[in-house]
This record gives sequence, structure tokens and C-alpha cells, in this order.
Amino acid sequence: MIADIAVSQVSRSFGTHKVLDDVSLTVAPGELLALLGPSGSGKTTLLRLIAGLDQPDTGRITIGDTDASSRKPKERGVGFVFQHYALFRHMSVFENIAFPLRVRKADKAEIRARVEGLLRLIQLEALAERYPSQLSGGQRQRVALARALASQPRVLLLDEPFGALDAVVRRDLRRWLHQLHREMNITTIFVTHDQEEAFELADRVVIMQNGRISQQGTPMDIYRQPANVFVHEFLGESNRIACRISGLEVHADAGYFLGQTHNSDGPATAFIRPHQITVKPSAAGPWRVTQIASSGTHARLTLAWQEARLESGMTADALLATGLTVGAPVDITVAGGAVFREGSAPSTLENQPSDRLGSALETDRTRFSVH
Repeated sequence: MIADIAVSQVSRSFGTHKVLDDVSLTVAPGELLALLGPSGSGKTTLLRLIAGLDQPDTGRITIGDTDASSRKPKERGVGFVFQHYALFRHMSVFENIAFPLRVRKADKAEIRARVEGLLRLIQLEALAERYPSQLSGGQRQRVALARALASQPRVLLLDEPFGALDAVVRRDLRRWLHQLHREMNITTIFVTHDQEEAFELADRVVIMQNGRISQQGTPMDIYRQPANVFVHEFLGESNRIACRISGLEVHADAGYFLGQTHNSDGPATAFIRPHQITVKPSAAGPWRVTQIASSGTHARLTLAWQEARLESGMTADALLATGLTVGAPVDITVAGGAVFREGSAPSTLENQPSDRLGSALETDRTRFSVH
């Protein structure tokens, strides 16, 4: 099967700064792919190169079975949606959507039929004669998307499409776009720095760092098996723990026992996400709750043992059920985690038998077990 988009060994520099460094990527027909990464990682530059708004220094870009590297944007069969809409303020909603069709000199009947169909698709039929200034941010973004679809492009490119919208509108528009993509099955790439956005929408996620691809895969695969420290930290908060591996056992430098892992002996770094730490009230617990912060539906607990600190997460209802308050002694249970050892592939922090916890706490208060 021919990929709808193929990027082969593409590099791009601005002055002495290399923004893209030997990037290769394919996008399958009908796939919804997210380019995810921090600002400056090269996401938007890659999208602009695919669209033809910029040219690579080296490498090749193929759309369908055609080398698009030397083709102008309008010859590539690409629809592009910008973060800030880029609508024509002096044109109505109808005329904004019709614009690319008029450029192609389509006849009036085709234009009207196509625009009216797109207005129904974006659910803005009643607003056809309004101007952009009379629309909400979410409505303007829908119009921008309809305009990009008007010329029936082979691929759709979205650059931070929800970045200028508030949280509620972003959530609603994401759901709408996901449904729209399922109905139209158009090959789509969108750029975002929002992990939740990428994981909710995309079939596949490409994580970029410093102009290169750090990892790509399904959202679930990437979250469960991050390829390196950067990906793990970028995909959400974690307890980062300096540790040492000895005979498969993992001990934090602070003294407590973390679990077991299949990796070589030596210094390492363990990552345990807050939701992987379960907290249970215990009069003899070696850890103490030093802080509780609530966001409404969820709570974050800071736990301390001597100089060691850990963060645990739970729902607000679960916290209420435990009756925990600041200062309470607790036992903790760790379910999962990742261990990174320089020069080795990342490994999983494995669960331990339940009897290990009791013996460890009775004989050595600097240890806690995983089970």
C-alpha cells in the first residue's frame, strides 16, 4: 500500500540552528497522526514542509505516489488549518469557505452545493452570512476547517488547531473533530504540545525532541513503554528517583527498596507515576502525609520518609474514603514503574510478593516493598 505521506531523511536549518535533523516518517491512508512535543522540537516546521510552505534543505517528501518536494502548496492536494484561523475578516462564513473553490474557478452551482454541504458538516448552516468577528472561537475554527476541506484535499494538516481556545471549547471541538475524521476518513496530521489532546484523537503519536523523532506508536504503547527518559517525563508527572540496581533488586539512593527489574547492575533512574502509588492509613506506617492538594475531582498527596519525598495521586472520593489528613502515618504500595539505566534499554519495575512488605517494614524502616 502506498503511504499518503512519506517524509524521507528530511533536514531543515535556519542559520546555524538545525530545526529538523534527518527525519523520516510515513502516514497511512486515512490515518490520524499527532506530532507531539515541546515548543522548538520541529513539529510545525515539519508540517509546513509537508504543506509546501517551506522547503527542506535535504530529503524528500512524497504525497501519494508523487514527489511533492518541488510542487507548490496548491499543487499538493493539502488542506491546512492554522491555530489562529486565518479567516478573511471582510468575507462572510459562506464566502470564506467558498474562497478556495473560487480560486479554482469552480462554477456557481458546484460552489453552492459544496459550501452548503460543508456548512451542514460543521453544523453552522444558520450562520452562513455572519462574519468572523460575529463568531465564537470554536465556530471560527470550524469555519477554518471547512475552508480547508472545500477543495477536497488528499491530506489535512492542522497546526495547534485548538491552541487559542479555552478548555471546555477545546474538549468539545476535539470530540467533534474525532467524529468528523471517522466520517470522512481523510489522512490527517495535527501538531500539538498537549498530551491529552494527542492521545484522545490520534491513531498514532510521533513524539519529537530537538528536531528528531524520539518515539512513535499508538498512544497506549507509548504511555506504557516510553523509549527514553525524555518521553517518560514529557508524557506526564512522575516521581523521579535516583536508584541502584544490584542483583535485579532496585534500591533508591535514599535507602528504601523499590522492587525488581531485569537490567544490568549499576546506577539508574526509576520513574513511578503518582497514580501507581497507593496510600493506606497505618498507625505503624513509615511514611507521613505532608501535604494534600485537591483539584476538585482528584487529589495529590506529598509523602515523606526522612529526606525522601514521593507524590501520590487518587480521586477526591478515594481520599475522602481514607480519611487521611496532613500528618497521618501511611503504608504505600507501588504498582509498576520504569527503570532507565544508561546504555541499556528501559525496563519495568516489577511487583513483589505481598509478604515482602511486612518483613521489610518490620526489619528495616528504610525500605518499602512493591506488591
